Amino acid sequence: MDGDEFHAAVYHVVRQIPPQRVTSYGHIAKLIGMPTYSRHVGQALKFVSPDVHPPIPWHRVLSSSGTISSRGPGTDGAARQRDALVAEGVEVEVSRSGEFKVDLRTYGWFPAVGTVAVQPPQAVQNDNGG
Repeated sequence: MDGDEFHAAVYHVVRQIPPQRVTSYGHIAKLIGMPTYSRHVGQALKFVSPDVHPPIPWHRVLSSSGTISSRGPGTDGAARQRDALVAEGVEVEVSRSGEFKVDLRTYGWFPAVGTVAVQPPQAVQNDNGG
């Protein structure tokens, strides 16, 4: 799987996460057959344009502990992710350490490997080339 295929698979699987549900970077990596690539999943989602269509609900992907990952000092990414989740009806708590956290037992989406489409269906071509 090359980089473009990897990103396409990540985006396709993330688009299947239902509203009011979340999953982890690591689980997305497992679903696309690259179980050691959780950080790469995060990188693929880090710079998703809000204008992409169909939308990619990047805010539904968290760390494996349910914590919203910081986007670095001076950024508002964690707060934007919290706000998007709350707007969908997901409860986001503030941990003792001040991090935003979601209860994965309540809101987790963890389908078994092989039960989620990894690539979008390809357009069917007829004998006339179209």
